[in-house]
Amino acid sequence: MMLGKYSFGIGDRFGHQGRAQLAALQKAKEAGVDVTPVWNKSHREHSIIGTEPADVRREADAAVAACGWAGPYFVDADHIGLRNVDHFIEASDFFTLDVADWIGQPAAQAEVDAFLSRHASLIGTLEIDGLPKALRIEAAGLKAIASKYLAAVREAGRIYRHIQSRKGAGRFITEVSMDETDAPQTPVELLMILAAVADEGIAAQTVAPKFSGRFNKGVDYMGDLAAFTAEFEQDLAVIAYAVRQFGLPADLKLSIHSGSDKFSIYEPIQNALKRCDAGLHVKTAGTTWLEELIGLALAGDPGLAIAKEVYNQALARMDELCGPYATVIAIDRSRLPDPRVVANWDGSLFAQALRHDPFCAYYNHHFRQLLHVGYKIAAEMGPRFLDALERHERTIAEQVTTNIYDRHLRPLFID
Repeated sequence: MMLGKYSFGIGDRFGHQGRAQLAALQKAKEAGVDVTPVWNKSHREHSIIGTEPADVRREADAAVAACGWAGPYFVDADHIGLRNVDHFIEASDFFTLDVADWIGQPAAQAEVDAFLSRHASLIGTLEIDGLPKALRIEAAGLKAIASKYLAAVREAGRIYRHIQSRKGAGRFITEVSMDETDAPQTPVELLMILAAVADEGIAAQTVAPKFSGRFNKGVDYMGDLAAFTAEFEQDLAVIAYAVRQFGLPADLKLSIHSGSDKFSIYEPIQNALKRCDAGLHVKTAGTTWLEELIGLALAGDPGLAIAKEVYNQALARMDELCGPYATVIAIDRSRLPDPRVVANWDGSLFAQALRHDPFCAYYNHHFRQLLHVGYKIAAEMGPRFLDALERHERTIAEQVTTNIYDRHLRPLFID
């Protein structure tokens, strides 16, 4: 299976916007750029909403049939490990291997020694096209990197082989996720991680490293833009070298987690991709769910009343809802609007406060982040919320398609 040069996650928590999402990728194709859709949904999201991986597969297949989509498409088992992968095997053909808990765990000394022996030729000065200066790799540093990451890559290998035993070789896409760690990987660290991935026989098509700055859910990148740009360009160079050096899949590319809404980094990303003729996978985070709320608000009552109720309850249950996302949100309670004020908002004002438009005076990224994690409230509404999605499908679909195409695909891959 081939993922394609560019691919984009279109996670859909409530499973109603498949056609609207796909319409955005069809517009990209009409503009001359092929972007592969990847429906992604995590075990945590399934647990909160009460859905199953098979529901995502049905949504994807139905959207593809309804839209006449002729290109490849995938269903991602997002952030899985050995403890839960079997639940996703049948419905999924893309697997994001989450081995964050294994980073930093000591590997067996014999495994570290064997790794150092296999890659001893890398010790010294290494010139890589695209890097501003040569890498200096020392034996002690190589050992430290192996000690930090080797156990995690070995775990990824175990998950990969388990999936392969069930799905068959070449019948699924593999992503190795290394982004949930304290500090960004250096070029040397990423190179050694990819060497270990090759040693494990993992036919990875995407790898998700850690970048500097904060990738908070649903809002823009927070950090040093120059530092991110340098890291991104260095990672592209290292991946290109590792593909040649270690025999990794030729289409191996970077993946950016929580990449939706990171508008400030899109221009340097596109510049680097064009300069290096490189691919990219963007894994999104809750973008469609927020567009559903915007659509409901714009539709007026009773949709607007539902949107306001979600906010009121999310504010009352803020600690509960924010807890699982504490490391990827930054909400200032004092900047959240009083529910009595929100009660008097019309649909347009609610939408302006929520829609990610940094040039809009009413946009409130604290309000947006709280509603981002508030999807549990909507799930608890059950048929009332789902019926509202169906009743106001046209208004919601317009928001979903516009958001994905105009705010994401165009600045990343087209403009």
